Amino acid sequence: MEGKPPFRPGLEGIVAAETTISYLDVEAEEIVVRGYDLIELARKKSYLDVVALLLDGRLPTPERRLALQAQLREDSDLPENVVSILKRLPPETHAMDALRTGISALAGHDPDLEDRTAEGNRRKAVRLLAKIPTIVANSFRLKKGETPVSPRRDLSYSANFLYMLTGQEPSEGEVKAFDQSLIVYSEHEMPNSTFAARVIASTQSDLYGAVTGAVASLKGTLHGGANEAVMYMLLEAGSKDNLERIMLDKLARKERIMGFGHRVYMKKMDPRALLMKEALAELAEEKGERMLYEMCETGEQVMQREKGLFPNLDYYAAPVYYLLGIPIEVYTPIFLAARTAGLGAHVIEQHANNRLFRPRVRYLGPRGLTP
Repeated sequence: MEGKPPFRPGLEGIVAAETTISYLDVEAEEIVVRGYDLIELARKKSYLDVVALLLDGRLPTPERRLALQAQLREDSDLPENVVSILKRLPPETHAMDALRTGISALAGHDPDLEDRTAEGNRRKAVRLLAKIPTIVANSFRLKKGETPVSPRRDLSYSANFLYMLTGQEPSEGEVKAFDQSLIVYSEHEMPNSTFAARVIASTQSDLYGAVTGAVASLKGTLHGGANEAVMYMLLEAGSKDNLERIMLDKLARKERIMGFGHRVYMKKMDPRALLMKEALAELAEEKGERMLYEMCETGEQVMQREKGLFPNLDYYAAPVYYLLGIPIEVYTPIFLAARTAGLGAHVIEQHANNRLFRPRVRYLGPRGLTP
Protein backbone atom coordinates (compact mmCIF):
# COMPACT_ATOMS: atom_id res chain seq x y z
CA MET A 1 0.00 0.00 0.00
CA GLU A 2 1.31 3.44 -0.92
CA GLY A 3 2.87 5.34 1.95
CA LYS A 4 3.07 2.30 4.20
CA PRO A 5 6.20 0.24 4.97
CA PRO A 6 6.50 -3.10 3.15
CA PHE A 7 5.54 -6.29 4.96
CA ARG A 8 7.21 -9.66 4.42
CA PRO A 9 6.16 -12.62 6.57
CA GLY A 10 9.08 -13.82 8.68
CA LEU A 11 11.02 -10.69 7.62
CA GLU A 12 12.25 -12.74 4.67
CA GLY A 13 14.85 -10.79 2.71
CA ILE A 14 14.70 -7.83 5.11
CA VAL A 15 18.09 -6.48 6.16
CA ALA A 16 17.99 -6.15 9.97
CA ALA A 17 21.58 -5.17 10.74
CA GLU A 18 24.88 -4.10 9.30
CA THR A 19 27.71 -6.40 10.35
CA THR A 20 31.37 -7.20 9.83
CA ILE A 21 30.95 -10.72 11.22
CA SER A 22 29.55 -12.89 8.42
CA TYR A 23 27.62 -12.97 5.17
CA LEU A 24 26.01 -15.70 3.07
CA ASP A 25 26.97 -15.15 -0.56
CA VAL A 26 24.68 -17.70 -2.18
CA GLU A 27 25.68 -16.93 -5.76
CA ALA A 28 29.37 -17.41 -4.99
CA GLU A 29 28.53 -20.43 -2.80
CA GLU A 30 30.56 -18.88 0.01
CA ILE A 31 29.94 -18.31 3.70
CA VAL A 32 32.09 -15.30 4.53
CA VAL A 33 33.30 -15.02 8.13
CA ARG A 34 35.40 -11.94 8.89
CA GLY A 35 36.55 -11.98 5.26
CA TYR A 36 37.40 -15.70 5.14
CA ASP A 37 35.56 -18.59 3.49
CA LEU A 38 34.10 -20.65 6.36
CA ILE A 39 34.67 -23.93 4.54
CA GLU A 40 38.31 -23.09 3.90
CA LEU A 41 38.66 -22.24 7.59
CA ALA A 42 37.18 -25.62 8.48
CA ARG A 43 39.70 -27.38 6.24
CA LYS A 44 42.76 -25.47 7.41
CA LYS A 45 42.10 -24.13 10.91
CA SER A 46 40.75 -25.35 14.24
CA TYR A 47 37.59 -24.35 16.06
CA LEU A 48 39.64 -22.30 18.53
CA ASP A 49 41.11 -20.33 15.63
CA VAL A 50 37.58 -19.53 14.47
CA VAL A 51 36.50 -18.62 18.00
CA ALA A 52 39.34 -16.09 18.16
CA LEU A 53 38.49 -14.82 14.68
CA LEU A 54 34.85 -14.27 15.64
CA LEU A 55 35.50 -12.67 19.02
CA ASP A 56 38.60 -10.64 18.13
CA GLY A 57 38.06 -9.94 14.45
CA ARG A 58 41.30 -11.63 13.37
CA LEU A 59 42.92 -15.05 13.35
CA PRO A 60 45.04 -15.59 16.45
CA THR A 61 48.80 -15.66 16.69
CA PRO A 62 50.16 -18.90 18.16
CA GLU A 63 50.58 -17.12 21.50
CA ARG A 64 47.03 -15.75 21.44
CA ARG A 65 45.67 -19.19 20.58
CA LEU A 66 47.55 -20.81 23.48
CA ALA A 67 46.23 -18.13 25.84
CA LEU A 68 42.65 -18.78 24.66
CA GLN A 69 43.09 -22.53 25.07
CA ALA A 70 44.47 -22.05 28.59
CA GLN A 71 41.56 -19.78 29.54
CA LEU A 72 38.99 -22.25 28.24
CA ARG A 73 40.60 -25.05 30.25
CA GLU A 74 40.72 -22.93 33.39
CA ASP A 75 37.05 -21.95 33.14
CA SER A 76 35.60 -25.34 32.13
CA ASP A 77 34.34 -26.48 35.54
CA LEU A 78 30.81 -25.62 36.69
CA PRO A 79 30.01 -23.92 40.00
CA GLU A 80 28.68 -26.48 42.47
CA ASN A 81 25.29 -24.81 42.84
CA VAL A 82 24.79 -24.89 39.03
CA VAL A 83 25.47 -28.65 39.13
CA SER A 84 22.99 -28.85 42.00
CA ILE A 85 20.33 -27.08 39.90
CA LEU A 86 20.92 -29.47 37.00
CA LYS A 87 20.57 -32.43 39.39
CA ARG A 88 17.15 -31.16 40.48
CA LEU A 89 15.69 -31.02 36.98
CA PRO A 90 13.07 -33.70 36.24
CA PRO A 91 14.32 -36.67 34.17
CA GLU A 92 11.85 -35.67 31.43
CA THR A 93 13.59 -32.30 30.93
CA HIS A 94 14.47 -31.62 27.31
CA ALA A 95 18.21 -31.31 26.72
CA MET A 96 17.77 -27.76 25.40
CA ASP A 97 15.75 -26.78 28.48
CA ALA A 98 18.54 -28.11 30.70
CA LEU A 99 21.06 -26.11 28.67
CA ARG A 100 18.94 -22.96 28.89
CA THR A 101 18.60 -23.38 32.66
CA GLY A 102 22.32 -24.00 33.13
CA ILE A 103 23.33 -20.93 31.12
CA SER A 104 20.87 -18.73 32.97
CA ALA A 105 22.12 -20.03 36.34
CA LEU A 106 25.72 -19.21 35.39
CA ALA A 107 24.95 -15.50 35.00
CA GLY A 108 25.11 -14.73 38.69
CA HIS A 109 28.61 -16.21 38.94
CA ASP A 110 30.16 -13.95 36.31
CA PRO A 111 31.96 -10.90 37.75
CA ASP A 112 31.65 -9.15 34.37
CA LEU A 113 27.89 -9.69 34.07
CA GLU A 114 27.05 -5.96 33.82
CA ASP A 115 30.10 -5.02 31.74
CA ARG A 116 28.87 -4.22 28.21
CA THR A 117 32.30 -3.26 26.83
CA ALA A 118 33.78 -5.35 24.02
CA GLU A 119 36.43 -6.77 26.34
CA GLY A 120 33.92 -7.50 29.10
CA ASN A 121 31.63 -9.29 26.64
CA ARG A 122 34.61 -11.22 25.25
CA ARG A 123 35.52 -12.48 28.73
CA LYS A 124 31.94 -13.61 29.28
CA ALA A 125 31.82 -15.32 25.87
CA VAL A 126 35.00 -17.27 26.62
CA ARG A 127 33.62 -18.36 30.01
CA LEU A 128 30.42 -19.55 28.32
CA LEU A 129 32.38 -21.38 25.63
CA ALA A 130 34.34 -23.11 28.38
CA LYS A 131 31.35 -24.15 30.45
CA ILE A 132 28.65 -24.98 27.90
CA PRO A 133 30.25 -28.31 26.85
CA THR A 134 30.31 -29.29 30.55
CA ILE A 135 26.61 -28.36 30.88
CA VAL A 136 25.67 -30.27 27.71
CA ALA A 137 27.51 -33.46 28.68
CA ASN A 138 26.66 -33.53 32.37
CA SER A 139 23.02 -32.45 32.20
CA PHE A 140 22.50 -35.46 29.93
CA ARG A 141 24.45 -37.76 32.26
CA LEU A 142 22.51 -36.54 35.29
CA LYS A 143 19.23 -37.09 33.47
CA LYS A 144 20.20 -40.75 33.04
CA GLY A 145 21.25 -41.07 36.68
CA GLU A 146 24.94 -41.21 35.83
CA THR A 147 27.85 -39.51 37.59
CA PRO A 148 29.01 -36.22 36.03
CA VAL A 149 32.32 -36.30 34.19
CA SER A 150 35.04 -33.71 34.78
CA PRO A 151 36.68 -31.87 31.87
CA ARG A 152 40.06 -33.22 30.73
CA ARG A 153 42.61 -30.42 30.75
CA ASP A 154 45.15 -32.53 28.87
CA LEU A 155 42.91 -32.64 25.79
CA SER A 156 42.16 -29.98 23.18
CA TYR A 157 38.85 -28.13 23.39
CA SER A 158 37.14 -30.31 20.78
CA ALA A 159 38.70 -33.55 22.02
CA ASN A 160 37.60 -32.78 25.59
CA PHE A 161 34.05 -31.92 24.47
CA LEU A 162 33.82 -35.19 22.56
CA TYR A 163 35.33 -37.12 25.47
CA MET A 164 32.73 -35.73 27.89
CA LEU A 165 29.93 -36.60 25.47
CA THR A 166 31.01 -40.20 24.87
CA GLY A 167 33.15 -41.14 27.87
CA GLN A 168 35.87 -42.33 25.48
CA GLU A 169 39.07 -40.59 24.46
CA PRO A 170 38.58 -39.89 20.73
CA SER A 171 40.90 -40.75 17.88
CA GLU A 172 42.60 -38.10 15.77
CA GLY A 173 40.13 -38.69 12.93
CA GLU A 174 37.16 -38.36 15.27
CA VAL A 175 38.46 -35.10 16.71
CA LYS A 176 39.00 -33.72 13.21
CA ALA A 177 35.42 -34.50 12.15
CA PHE A 178 33.95 -33.08 15.36
CA ASP A 179 36.11 -29.96 15.24
CA GLN A 180 35.01 -29.29 11.65
CA SER A 181 31.38 -29.66 12.70
CA LEU A 182 31.86 -27.06 15.43
CA ILE A 183 33.38 -24.68 12.89
CA VAL A 184 30.56 -24.98 10.38
CA TYR A 185 27.95 -24.56 13.13
CA SER A 186 29.83 -21.59 14.66
CA GLU A 187 28.36 -18.70 12.66
CA HIS A 188 25.78 -18.27 9.89
CA GLU A 189 24.85 -14.60 9.53
CA MET A 190 21.32 -13.90 10.89
CA PRO A 191 19.27 -17.02 11.59
CA ASN A 192 16.43 -16.81 14.08
CA SER A 193 18.53 -17.59 17.16
CA THR A 194 21.17 -14.99 16.31
CA PHE A 195 18.47 -12.42 15.59
CA ALA A 196 16.85 -13.26 18.93
CA ALA A 197 20.18 -12.73 20.69
CA ARG A 198 20.71 -9.36 18.99
CA VAL A 199 17.16 -8.20 19.77
CA ILE A 200 17.70 -9.06 23.43
CA ALA A 201 21.15 -7.44 23.47
CA SER A 202 19.68 -4.29 21.90
CA THR A 203 17.81 -3.64 25.16
CA GLN A 204 21.23 -3.52 26.88
CA SER A 205 20.55 -6.91 28.40
CA ASP A 206 23.62 -9.02 29.17
CA LEU A 207 25.28 -11.79 27.14
CA TYR A 208 23.81 -14.55 29.30
CA GLY A 209 20.29 -13.28 28.67
CA ALA A 210 20.97 -13.04 24.94
CA VAL A 211 22.37 -16.58 24.73
CA THR A 212 19.53 -17.94 26.88
CA GLY A 213 17.10 -16.43 24.37
CA ALA A 214 19.05 -18.00 21.53
CA VAL A 215 18.72 -21.42 23.19
CA ALA A 216 14.94 -20.96 23.42
CA SER A 217 14.87 -20.03 19.73
CA LEU A 218 17.03 -22.96 18.67
CA LYS A 219 14.85 -25.43 20.55
CA GLY A 220 12.01 -24.73 18.10
CA THR A 221 11.59 -27.47 15.52
CA LEU A 222 11.70 -25.01 12.60
CA HIS A 223 15.24 -23.94 13.59
CA GLY A 224 17.01 -26.60 15.65
CA GLY A 225 16.28 -30.28 16.15
CA ALA A 226 16.57 -31.20 12.48
CA ASN A 227 19.81 -33.13 13.02
CA GLU A 228 18.10 -35.28 15.65
CA ALA A 229 15.08 -35.92 13.41
CA VAL A 230 17.37 -36.92 10.54
CA MET A 231 19.14 -39.53 12.66
CA TYR A 232 15.91 -41.03 13.96
CA MET A 233 14.68 -41.37 10.37
CA LEU A 234 17.91 -43.06 9.26
CA LEU A 235 17.75 -45.50 12.18
CA GLU A 236 14.10 -46.25 11.49
CA ALA A 237 14.93 -47.04 7.86
CA GLY A 238 17.99 -49.22 8.40
CA SER A 239 18.58 -49.67 4.67
CA LYS A 240 18.64 -47.69 1.44
CA ASP A 241 15.43 -49.24 0.12
CA ASN A 242 13.54 -48.65 3.35
CA LEU A 243 14.76 -45.07 3.51
CA GLU A 244 13.46 -44.34 0.03
CA ARG A 245 10.12 -45.93 0.90
CA ILE A 246 9.81 -43.93 4.14
CA MET A 247 10.69 -40.68 2.40
CA LEU A 248 8.24 -41.27 -0.45
CA ASP A 249 5.50 -42.13 2.05
CA LYS A 250 6.19 -38.92 3.97
CA LEU A 251 6.09 -36.88 0.79
CA ALA A 252 2.82 -38.51 -0.24
CA ARG A 253 1.36 -37.45 3.12
CA LYS A 254 2.83 -33.96 2.57
CA GLU A 255 5.00 -34.31 5.67
CA ARG A 256 8.15 -32.27 5.98
CA ILE A 257 11.40 -34.25 5.77
CA MET A 258 13.99 -32.70 8.05
CA GLY A 259 17.51 -32.04 6.82
CA PHE A 260 16.49 -30.66 3.43
CA GLY A 261 15.86 -27.16 2.17
CA HIS A 262 17.02 -23.85 3.61
CA ARG A 263 15.64 -20.32 3.66
CA VAL A 264 18.85 -19.10 1.99
CA TYR A 265 20.20 -22.14 0.08
CA MET A 266 17.27 -22.75 -2.25
CA LYS A 267 19.03 -23.53 -5.52
CA LYS A 268 22.28 -25.11 -4.37
CA MET A 269 23.47 -27.47 -1.68
CA ASP A 270 24.54 -25.95 1.62
CA PRO A 271 28.38 -25.86 1.39
CA ARG A 272 28.56 -26.90 5.05
CA ALA A 273 26.63 -30.05 4.18
CA LEU A 274 29.19 -30.87 1.50
CA LEU A 275 31.99 -30.66 4.06
CA MET A 276 30.13 -32.89 6.52
CA LYS A 277 29.40 -35.34 3.71
CA GLU A 278 33.15 -35.66 3.19
CA ALA A 279 33.66 -36.12 6.94
CA LEU A 280 30.96 -38.81 6.98
CA ALA A 281 32.67 -40.66 4.11
CA GLU A 282 35.97 -40.69 6.03
CA LEU A 283 34.38 -41.81 9.30
CA ALA A 284 32.28 -44.47 7.58
CA GLU A 285 35.42 -45.88 5.97
CA GLU A 286 37.31 -45.81 9.28
CA LYS A 287 34.50 -47.52 11.20
CA GLY A 288 33.25 -49.92 8.53
CA GLU A 289 29.86 -48.20 8.28
CA ARG A 290 29.68 -47.67 4.53
CA MET A 291 25.97 -48.53 4.48
CA LEU A 292 25.10 -45.43 6.52
CA TYR A 293 26.89 -43.20 4.03
CA GLU A 294 25.12 -44.92 1.11
CA MET A 295 21.77 -44.48 2.85
CA CYS A 296 22.39 -40.76 3.15
CA GLU A 297 23.29 -40.53 -0.52
CA THR A 298 20.06 -42.35 -1.38
CA GLY A 299 18.03 -39.87 0.67
CA GLU A 300 19.81 -36.98 -1.01
CA GLN A 301 18.96 -38.39 -4.46
CA VAL A 302 15.30 -38.99 -3.54
CA MET A 303 14.75 -35.41 -2.37
CA GLN A 304 16.49 -33.89 -5.36
CA ARG A 305 14.48 -36.04 -7.74
CA GLU A 306 11.10 -35.63 -6.03
CA LYS A 307 11.24 -32.08 -4.66
CA GLY A 308 14.30 -30.37 -6.10
CA LEU A 309 15.60 -29.87 -2.54
CA PHE A 310 19.20 -30.12 -1.37
CA PRO A 311 20.60 -31.29 1.99
CA ASN A 312 21.38 -28.69 4.61
CA LEU A 313 24.07 -28.97 7.28
CA ASP A 314 21.90 -31.00 9.68
CA TYR A 315 21.38 -33.84 7.18
CA TYR A 316 25.04 -34.85 7.13
CA ALA A 317 26.03 -33.62 10.60
CA ALA A 318 23.59 -36.10 12.18
CA PRO A 319 25.23 -39.31 10.89
CA VAL A 320 28.67 -37.84 11.62
CA TYR A 321 27.65 -37.38 15.26
CA TYR A 322 26.14 -40.87 15.31
CA LEU A 323 29.39 -42.46 14.15
CA LEU A 324 31.24 -40.44 16.78
CA GLY A 325 29.09 -42.17 19.42
CA ILE A 326 27.28 -39.01 20.52
CA PRO A 327 23.79 -39.48 22.04
CA ILE A 328 21.12 -38.20 19.66
CA GLU A 329 19.42 -36.06 22.32
CA VAL A 330 22.40 -33.72 22.55
CA TYR A 331 22.84 -32.99 18.83
CA THR A 332 20.99 -29.66 19.06
CA PRO A 333 22.76 -28.59 22.27
CA ILE A 334 26.05 -29.18 20.42
CA PHE A 335 24.78 -26.85 17.68
CA LEU A 336 24.23 -24.15 20.30
CA ALA A 337 27.57 -24.83 21.97
CA ALA A 338 29.36 -24.27 18.66
CA ARG A 339 27.23 -21.23 17.79
CA THR A 340 28.08 -19.53 21.09
CA ALA A 341 31.21 -18.11 19.45
CA GLY A 342 29.11 -16.41 16.78
CA LEU A 343 26.50 -15.29 19.29
CA GLY A 344 29.21 -13.71 21.41
CA ALA A 345 30.52 -11.83 18.37
CA HIS A 346 27.03 -10.54 17.54
CA VAL A 347 26.35 -9.34 21.09
CA ILE A 348 29.72 -7.55 21.15
CA GLU A 349 28.87 -5.87 17.84
CA GLN A 350 25.33 -4.98 18.95
CA HIS A 351 26.48 -3.39 22.19
CA ALA A 352 29.26 -1.48 20.42
CA ASN A 353 26.85 0.34 18.10
CA ASN A 354 23.45 -0.21 19.60
CA ARG A 355 19.97 0.76 18.54
CA LEU A 356 16.95 -0.84 20.16
CA PHE A 357 15.02 -3.13 17.82
CA ARG A 358 11.46 -1.86 17.66
CA PRO A 359 9.64 -2.88 14.45
CA ARG A 360 6.07 -1.90 13.51
CA VAL A 361 3.08 -3.98 12.41
CA ARG A 362 0.50 -3.92 9.65
CA TYR A 363 -2.78 -3.74 11.53
CA LEU A 364 -5.59 -5.91 10.08
CA GLY A 365 -8.13 -5.68 12.89
CA PRO A 366 -11.29 -3.58 13.21
CA ARG A 367 -11.44 0.11 14.19
CA GLY A 368 -14.09 2.39 15.54
CA LEU A 369 -15.62 -0.10 17.98
CA THR A 370 -17.27 1.34 21.08
CA PRO A 371 -17.38 -0.41 24.46
